[in-house]
Formats: sequence, structure tokens, C-alpha cells
Amino acid sequence: MNAGKQELKIRRVSSRKRSRDSLQTHLTPARETGGGSCSLQCSKSRRLSSIMAQYCSDSEDLFGDYDSILEDSSLLAKLDNAEQNERQRDLQSGLSKDSTWRRSCEDILTDSIIDGLGDEDLPASQIQFEEQVCDVKRSRLQDGDRTSTPFRNTAGTAEAGKDGNMEDKTKRQSKARRSVTDQLKRTMLCNAAAPSNVSRTAVLKEAVVSEEISVAMQAMETVSAETTDLGPFFGLPTKVKDLMHKLRRIKSLYDWQETCLNLDCVQQRKNLIYSLPTSGGKTLVAEILILRELLCRKKDCLFILPYISLVQEKVRGLASFGLELDFMVEEYAGSKGKFPPVKRRHQRSLYIATIEKAHSLVNSLIETSRLDDLGLVVVDELHMLGDGSRGAVIEMTLAKVLYMSKKTQIIGMSATLGNIEDLQTFLQAENYTNDFRPVQLKEYVKLNDTIYEVDPKEEDCFKFSRLLNFKYSSAMQKMDPDHVIALVTEVIPTHSCLVFCPTKKNCENVAGMICKYLKEEFLRHREAEKAVLLRELRDSGNGSVCPVLRRTVPYGLAYHHSGLTTEERKLVEEAYSTGVLCLLACTSTLAAGINLPARRVILRSPYVATDFLKRSQYKQMVGRAGRAGIDTVGESILILQDRDRDMAKSLVCAPMENCYSNLMHDDGKGVLSLILSLIGLQITTSLEQVREFLRGTLLHVQQKQLCVERSVREVVQQCVHLLQEKGLITVASDSHSQTLQVTKLGRASFKGSVDLTYSEVLYRDLSQGLDGLLLNSCLHLVYLVTPYDVVSQCKPDWMVYLRQFTLLSAAEQRMSAAVGVPESFVARKAAGQTVKNSGNMAVVRRMYLALVLFALLKETNVWNVAERFQLSRGFVQTLLSSSSAFCSCVLHFTEELEELWPFRALLTELTRRLSYCVKAELIPLMEVAGVMESRAKQLYNAGYKTLAHLANADPAVLSKTVGNLYKKQAHQIVASARMLLNEKAAALQEEVDDLLKMPLDLPSA
Repeated sequence: MNAGKQELKIRRVSSRKRSRDSLQTHLTPARETGGGSCSLQCSKSRRLSSIMAQYCSDSEDLFGDYDSILEDSSLLAKLDNAEQNERQRDLQSGLSKDSTWRRSCEDILTDSIIDGLGDEDLPASQIQFEEQVCDVKRSRLQDGDRTSTPFRNTAGTAEAGKDGNMEDKTKRQSKARRSVTDQLKRTMLCNAAAPSNVSRTAVLKEAVVSEEISVAMQAMETVSAETTDLGPFFGLPTKVKDLMHKLRRIKSLYDWQETCLNLDCVQQRKNLIYSLPTSGGKTLVAEILILRELLCRKKDCLFILPYISLVQEKVRGLASFGLELDFMVEEYAGSKGKFPPVKRRHQRSLYIATIEKAHSLVNSLIETSRLDDLGLVVVDELHMLGDGSRGAVIEMTLAKVLYMSKKTQIIGMSATLGNIEDLQTFLQAENYTNDFRPVQLKEYVKLNDTIYEVDPKEEDCFKFSRLLNFKYSSAMQKMDPDHVIALVTEVIPTHSCLVFCPTKKNCENVAGMICKYLKEEFLRHREAEKAVLLRELRDSGNGSVCPVLRRTVPYGLAYHHSGLTTEERKLVEEAYSTGVLCLLACTSTLAAGINLPARRVILRSPYVATDFLKRSQYKQMVGRAGRAGIDTVGESILILQDRDRDMAKSLVCAPMENCYSNLMHDDGKGVLSLILSLIGLQITTSLEQVREFLRGTLLHVQQKQLCVERSVREVVQQCVHLLQEKGLITVASDSHSQTLQVTKLGRASFKGSVDLTYSEVLYRDLSQGLDGLLLNSCLHLVYLVTPYDVVSQCKPDWMVYLRQFTLLSAAEQRMSAAVGVPESFVARKAAGQTVKNSGNMAVVRRMYLALVLFALLKETNVWNVAERFQLSRGFVQTLLSSSSAFCSCVLHFTEELEELWPFRALLTELTRRLSYCVKAELIPLMEVAGVMESRAKQLYNAGYKTLAHLANADPAVLSKTVGNLYKKQAHQIVASARMLLNEKAAALQEEVDDLLKMPLDLPSA
């Protein structure tokens, strides 16, 4: 081989480097690529080859315009000389055939001596490129004879070297020469093409996540009973574990959680019910299973929660996971939610829904034949199956999923139940039960001035613990005979305390009473933060603040019940969670809602209103005692009177209550509604098929206890007959069988989720409304969407009624008279006169509530409206949220009936106005989960005026710019805004894709 030094000539062509704009349009930074299943699936060698083929073809030298490399024209020549010397040494050492053979098994001839250079001084992109080249060589080596890189100095090549002519040597020399030049060009090309803002660490991390997801997916496909470990984090990539730590501060799982996640039935995707005490960490297990379904099996999930506040809290909490792991989090609560949901091609969705919205969602998926896309349904508080009409809706939803999809897994989280076997039979599920609590709970009862510990082993369940040591004056004893002040001052303000009261009024009284006897040091405890809380409460009420809260908050106390507005409740809950408030006097609804634990829980009485506590309610309340990670023990104290002692024994020591089906609740309304939807969705078309479906319900499992007077068969027959009488279905008979079909009214009823008690009335009201629909005011529309079931809770103040009636325009008064409420009637009632023909009082009360909503839409101030109509602000807020939800139902109802077409456009906008009831400019901000009116005003005034502003905000800057906004809250708001923005953008993109898609049935020539 000619080792002579060749002269390297470089010709100046241009003083400027060639533009790289064309490269940027074809390359996507690693951090912008989707999720995780692509990075390692694609061959690196193919990626490298495609880059070279696209940008470095033989016909074009991309580096021909450069004067030199690093301003040193001799660099290529020096490298070439070094390579020639290296090859000479190789040839000389290659004379020994045996040593050559040994080396052939160990080493590989590289393309260039550059491979031997250290990489500590090279840029990250070049190091990455070097690794890609190595991967290409290894892949070639694995291909055996097809490799393009020969073994160094093998016997065959040695002989060829002896016999070869000068031409062969020249070719090899030119190849060697090209290898240096080519590799430099290729390296520089990759340096130029690689995005400078993507670190090598980030690329490698993404690759690891992708590989782990791929491994988990393969494991899910081949899982067996023996397989319990599906991946690094229960079948999920390590990134999920890191996110748990970063977002939730969770470093490790409890033993029971690991055991539950590794159960054979979970690995085999069988249905599961798991039961633990309150605060045991049930939700985390469900969330891990949801993430596994979304990421590994690429299926949608449905998470059912009992209350709107819980849905919104969970949407905020999981939005960050969705952004990091590339899935959608969609809220289905109140008036929010699209039916059927948007079908996404490239992303999976987690639907977080209330009980009623979840039922409508499942119906829409069945109707569009998309239920198999739903891989997992998780139900929180599964024991609510036994809770009246809402329990019936849960049962209908789960029965439909079981009947229509064999691929959808159901996971139920429940309190401990006495008849869990019935639920297992219904759901065809395994059961896992554990009595774990992260903090030990000690239960006590108080009789007179003595504290007893609850001990089921004792004969009377109570064991003496201690005497209450607190000096009471005679006045104080009269004010507080149950020694509540003594019990709470043992723990506050250092620790937190919840006092559960039987009524809303009692909550306010207890909070006020305790304040009267607290020392001044309570006022100084976190004084500045309590002043901020009062200011926020005043802002939420547009300058008004509850007088009770104004008096109690400075002491660190507040009350919590449905009489508060949604925004007041949220502010009080946040203040309690952060320790600004140390005591809440609350009703039992707090125990079933958001998780607010306490060091000590006091039950002011064993009653809820006038009803004695149920065992499940008691357990839910005392379960709030003990804060994981803060307290070592939690205490509950039930205050008893002597007359309640015997009943209290059964309350604290008796086994858990049983859970029963509620399909027969309220004269079988549940069964009636279920059968209508089954026929409407064409799940069943005959009586026999309806009976077959009902065999898969909890009602069928418990028919011996529940169907004593009439059998399920008779119930079905009666319901079908009643639906036919109401004009909701038709029954077509022939010689062999009967065919059941839904009517237009029936379809509208189940699609709108309208209570069948009111479906006929609603249709009549809407039809009559069309005759003289008032369009220069929204009063008529508001009246038509005022919920029928709230009317019974209203007792009009007739003087207020008359005053508000006289403020209406002449057209509005005529509309009121047309629906059955003339001014003369209201005037006589206000004057205290007896009205012989009182007409339909339900219509009169409904119009009164419509006036409340009408005033609210005009003024948007709940406090002022509540005061004007002599109603509690909590009731006004509840009326508003109920009306927005019912308006959404009426909208879906009218969409199924052609004759009601004018309402469709009108009700769409009214639903939006009722949902937020604020100035138009604040609505985009309030669409974000957890953003209330006062917060929306703060954001708007700070310059965050649109969803895009919020989605692109820096949480650190946001928390500094907006007053009293914690960093965690800022992160959640930004994450929720980004998720909502992504959701809207994805929906529009899906619409575009559908519009541009080639029709499958396009006629051909």
C-alpha cells in the first residue's frame, strides 16, 4: 500500500456556510416526539442511513463550500498521514498467520482511526453519532457474511494481499482515504442536524422510558398466573415512579398496596373488589392500574367518583401525569362532558366522572359500538350501590359493562361490608380485604365527664380510660354541657380537629361558642395568614363575608356545610389543609367528600338531623382521624347521652351493614329506567332478553331478600306495560314473540337522562313554550330548565315574590301568566288573602326559583341574590349548579326530537351561562378545573386572560404574580389548563382528520 503523503488541496468557493434551514424542517427534537413506544423500536442504523441518504448523496458534497476545518487546512492531511502509518504497522504485524487468525476472532477493522480517539472533548451530539456508528457495525457483524466491514488480516485477506495487483491496492487506498473524509462529513452532518437544545441525557432517558413501556406491553400480552412482576414499577416505566415522588411525594408503597398490585387476579385482569378502612391508601392502587391500562394496553379508562368536588380534585391531581405521559384527562361532571366522547387516534383518555355522567358516557359508548375501547372501569365508594337512586345508577352502569364487554376490567374500592360476597357474585370479582391504616386509630366515647375506650372484648364494649380534667365556670357549663371546649383545646392549635355536628345550624353555633372561650394566644397563631383568608373570603363574596366566619376565622376556626358557596368551601378546605385553620365544625357530608384528616375527630352527637347514625357513616367519620406522615395516632371521641348508651354499643361494636340493590327503590324507578335504556340502546328487543340481562344484576343476586312480594319476572312485565302506557316504548306482537322498540320520546328521555317521572311534563312544557317563546328575555328559557326535583324544597316569601314580579317587563309578566302564574294570584297571596283556586302550586314555586336564577344571571352575585330572596347562599349555589346540569339534560332531550329544534341553539348558550354565572371574559379561565370566580378575577387582572395564557404560564411566576397562590396550586392550575388546551386542540385535529379522510365507499371507475 502506498503510504506516501498525498497533497490535500482545498478550493475556496464561498466565504459563507451553506444555510441549514432545509435540515431543520425535517428533524424533530426528541423531547417533541410522542410518548414512548417508538424510540427504541426503530433501528438506529436505519435512522443514520436515512440521514446520510437524504443529506449526503454522492452527487452533492455538502461540505464543498468550506474553506477548511477549524481554520486549519492541514487537518485532513494530518489525519490521513496518521491513518497511513497505522495501516503500515498493521501490514507488518500481519505477517504471522497464527497471530492474525487469533486477532481476527477478537478485533474488527474500523473505518477510520478516529474510532480510537477519546470522546471526552467531543460534543454530545458527536458522541451520540459515534455510538450510532458502533451500533451499525455491530448489526452488520451479526449478519455474518453480509457484513461490509472485513475482519482484520484474516487468512483470506492475507492471501488476497499477496496475490492482489497494484490496482487492488489503489482501490483499498482510496477506500481508506474516503473513510476518513466520509466519517468527518457524517459526523459534522449529525452535529449540524442534531438539535442543540436537547441533551444526550434527555434522549437516553426517553429511550429508557420507551423500552420499559415496550417491555411492559409485551409482558401484559404474555402474562400468566405465575407472572407477578411486569416491569420496573408494576408494569410501568420508572418515569411513573419518579413522577409519583415528584408530584405526590410518594417514595414507596405500603406492603398491602404491593401485595394487591401483585395479586394473580390483577395480573390476569380479572375484576377485583378491595376493601380497606378510610385513609388506607386505596386510591393509589387504582391510579397505578389506570396508568398501566393507559400506557401498556393503550386503552381508555373510566374513573367514577361520587361528587363533583372529588371529580374536579382528581382532574387537577392527574392532569400533570397526563401531560408527562401523553394521555388525556377529561372531566365529566355537572354540565361538562361530550357524548359520545371524542375518538382519539393517537392518544388514550382517562374519563373522570360523577355517577350520573358515567352512566351517560357508557350509554354513548355502547350506542357507537366503542365500549371495547374502554379497558378499565374504577368505582370509588362501591358501597354506594346501596345508596338510593344513585346506587341504582351505579348498578345499571356496571351491569351494562359486564353484559356488553368481556374485555373491560372492573375495579371497585369499598368500605368493609357485611355481604361483600353478593357484590363479588354480581361483578364476577375477586375480593381483597385488609384492615391496614397508616396511622393507628383509637376510638373513645364520652359519657358525662368520663372518657371510655371502645373495646369489643369488654362486656359492655366500653373500658374506662380517664376523667376529663377541665375547670368550667357555671356560665360555661351552661353554655357547653357536653364539654366540647375541653376536648378541642387539648389538641388545637398545635394539632387539627374536626367536630361533626348533626345539623348545619349546629355547626355554626358550635364554632361560635368555642371562640368565646379561647385565649388571646389563638388570635396570634398564624395571624397574617388568617387575615389573608378573610380577605379572600370577602373577595369571593364580592365584598360580603359571613358574620360567623368573620368572628371565628381569627381564632383559626370555621364551619363547613352545604350552606357555604362552592368558593367558600374551597377556601376553607385549603386553609385547613395548610394548617391556617385548626378546627372545622362540619356535617357528615365532609366525611364522604374531600379528604381532610385530623389528629382528633369529635362526634357532637350520634345523630344526623333526627336519624341515628349508621355504622358505615360512623366509620367514615372516625376514619378521618390520624394524618399519615404527621401523626403517630388518631383519636375519635363520640359524645353520648345516657339515653343513647345502648344504641351506641351496637353502633361502635356491631359488624358492618349489608349493601342491597336499589333498582327497586322508589317503586322500581331504577328497573323502569334500566329497561327503557336497554331497549333504546338495542341491547334487548324482547321480554326474554330483558330478563336475561337482569340475571346479571345485583338485584338478581339478592332477589330472595328483595323480591318477596313479586318476582323479577313479574317486575319486568309490569315495567314494560308501564313504559308502553307512558308512550316511551311500543310492543309489536307476532305469532312467535313480542318485539320491543323505543319511541322518539323514550329515546329523548334516556339520552337526556331525564327522570321518567318528569319526561311527559317536560315534553309538554317545551311544546307549549314553543307557541309563545319569549326571546327578548331569557326568563322563559330559565323557567323551562329549572329542575323539577328542587321545587319541593322552596317555600316562597310572597312579599318578595310580588316585589320581584312587579320588576318584570310587561312581556315577561305575560309569559308568567301564560305558564300559570298571573300577577293577581301573587298579589292576593302577598296580601294574605285566601285564594280559592290556587292552581298548580308546583308551577308557582318553579317560577319563583326561575326568578332567583334570572336575577343571578343578571347580577352574578350570589350574596346579593340570596339576601334579596331570603334564601341561604348555599341553596342559591346548589340551585344554580342543579339548573346547569338539568339544562344540559334538556339540551340532549331536545336533540332527539325534531319538533323542538329551536331549543338546541338557545340551550347551548344558556348551559354555558348557568355553568359559570360570571362575566363573559372570565368563562375561559373558569373552564379550568379548580378555578373559581375570585381566582379567575385575580388571574384576569394579572394579565392571564385566556386559556392559552394560563397553559403557557410559568408556575413560579404565576404564584408570585397572583396573590395567595401556593406553588403547588399554581402547578396544578397550569397543568389543568395545558390539559384542557390539548384536549380542545386534539378534538379540532380529529375533526380535521375526519374531514380530510378518504371515504371508504368512494365509487370507482
